[in-house]
Amino acid sequence: MERTKLMAAKHSLATAIRMVRKARGLSQEAFSDVSSRTYMSTLERDLKSPTISKLASLCEVMDVHPLTLLTLAYAGSNLTQTDQLLAQVRKELALLEKAGNQ
Repeated sequence: MERTKLMAAKHSLATAIRMVRKARGLSQEAFSDVSSRTYMSTLERDLKSPTISKLASLCEVMDVHPLTLLTLAYAGSNLTQTDQLLAQVRKELALLEKAGNQ
């Protein structure tokens, strides 16, 4: 199996959360059912990292898939980098599926 170099996160998850929240027209207070405004602020300032469960809850409020945020964290809004990243993920998933079926 060939090893591929991991694409470094050029942006942060914090930046992605803030970008999607603002793009959706949501305030930090809009997350009050799943999080406090203070916690949202610490996430957006990259002082804390959410668990996968918390990330899923935040994404429900923003109406995006968690992979969208992770893609933005790694590739930003650069479509070429996004396409490359998603191609790498598809390839790795196919290899894992093939290995799991052996």
